[in-house]
Amino acid sequence: MENYFSRTKLLIGERALQKLRLAKVLILGAGGVGGYAIEALARCGVGQIDVVDGDSIDASNINRQIHALTSTLGKNKAIVATQRCKDINPDICTQAYDMFFNKDSKNLFDFKKYDCVIDAVDSVTDKLLIAEKCHEAGVKEISCMGAGNKLEANFEVADIYSTSVCPLARVIRKELKARGIQSLTVVYSKNEPKKFEREDGKRVVASISYVPPMAGLVCAKEAINYLINK
Repeated sequence: MENYFSRTKLLIGERALQKLRLAKVLILGAGGVGGYAIEALARCGVGQIDVVDGDSIDASNINRQIHALTSTLGKNKAIVATQRCKDINPDICTQAYDMFFNKDSKNLFDFKKYDCVIDAVDSVTDKLLIAEKCHEAGVKEISCMGAGNKLEANFEVADIYSTSVCPLARVIRKELKARGIQSLTVVYSKNEPKKFEREDGKRVVASISYVPPMAGLVCAKEAINYLINK
């Protein structure tokens, strides 16, 4: 295992690497954003990564999701992600939860046992539930805002109350204020999202190969910096 992270050790030092080995991270959502966050955390030596996602890999995911391959179509995203973590680092502790995080499953998870939580889900309702659970547990959360319908991959880290432009951040900001949650670290973009409709008139979220991955990598960067300096 030592050789796996020798180049990382040169950059951050043994003490920081040991902090990552001892860290426990929960990632909710293993799609375009979450998948790349998982990848970066595993390759940085994080010792425990638990993944929650009840979705299966679909052909439409191949354009942007790291776990989406012709060989993984139909398989659960959380399971594929954790298997890949083990392939990257056999010593990693990881657990896949083949379920969605929502009002029915929220009490199945003990957020207090984690050092950091990454929210990479799409549902506004579920994002708010995650924020509430992290707030109650006093655990660090990094929440990704909108990454769809964008062609520019300019993401930055800010408190939710300092965000602008992003429509999802606007909704989350309003709802968190109503819940008395005064702070939340988010990854977001100031680029205006484009609007697309299918031929049947239904609105669909468009995506491209490099935008959700960039958001996921920024989430991972923020988590790693937090864990090292914790």
